[in-house]
Amino acid sequence: MKIICIGRNYAEHIAELGNERPEHPIIFMKPDTALLKNNEPFFYPDFSKDVHHEVEVLVKIKKEGKSIQKEFAHQYYDEIGLGIDFTARDWQTKVKEKGHPWEIAKAFNGSAPISKFIPKGDSDMSDVNFKLEINDQEVQKGNTSLMLWPIDEIISYVSQFILLKTGDIVFTGTPKGVGPVKIGDRLVGYLEDKQMFDFEVK
Repeated sequence: MKIICIGRNYAEHIAELGNERPEHPIIFMKPDTALLKNNEPFFYPDFSKDVHHEVEVLVKIKKEGKSIQKEFAHQYYDEIGLGIDFTARDWQTKVKEKGHPWEIAKAFNGSAPISKFIPKGDSDMSDVNFKLEINDQEVQKGNTSLMLWPIDEIISYVSQFILLKTGDIVFTGTPKGVGPVKIGDRLVGYLEDKQMFDFEVK
């Protein structure tokens, strides 16, 4: 099982961080040690002073596939969820300046809290609302229609390079509104009007 993440998939998020708009989806990975499940608390790492939240729609791969055509990509997942891509922004800035990989800022222990997964059913994945609240205040709100690369395109693109296997989780990118978290914060995430996770920063 692997965690595949897509960076810079919402234009307004690219703008808020002053990043360059990419020509292709940006792919990075997190190890299984990054996962937090069942509303387990996130323990703020000692090595960073600037950890940011990035709420994202997730899809879980249901069967093995490579070189998947976009028109068939929907056949490779039937469950969706919500997660946080925690990012040590201070470390990310350091490694970006040197042209180094992002993993030290993205793949640390507990950096990928995920919700339970729910059946996609007949949901139109090109029009899914989601949001994140911190301490009862809305901080991020997005809709999958704003993605630069829709979910099926992501699955097709990734599968050209990386064999997708049953149980793999894909983080599909974050909308604008990212920002720091602090010890004591309570994070609650929603897909449409369904609460998906509720956990604390400790």
